[in-house]
Amino acid sequence: QVQLVESGGGLVQPGGSLTLSCAASGFAFSIYAMNWYRQAPGKEREWVAGISSEGGTTSYTNSAKGRFTVSRDNAKNTVYLQMNSLKPEDTAVYYCKGPGWGQGTQVTVSS
Repeated sequence: QVQLVESGGGLVQPGGSLTLSCAASGFAFSIYAMNWYRQAPGKEREWVAGISSEGGTTSYTNSAKGRFTVSRDNAKNTVYLQMNSLKPEDTAVYYCKGPGWGQGTQVTVSS
């Protein structure tokens, strides 16, 4: 069955960086566009970034542009979200989405 397992979250100070990973299995990863979403406490889940199946096209929400980079390695069935210049408002549970959802990984930006 479809499995998406996120990792790489944690506690980071404002201005710091984290790289999230999402390991996929149970489906033909290389033919699916993949997306990252996040959900902050008390807020709705929001889309953050997306990448096309072959990796040539990426897109970002306005708040992520210039700070986050989405990438993928189809040989490893993994999608990444590199996050730089993190802000407290980036604190959320981050989810990857393909033909299903992962369980999420917590990112906390705090001094």
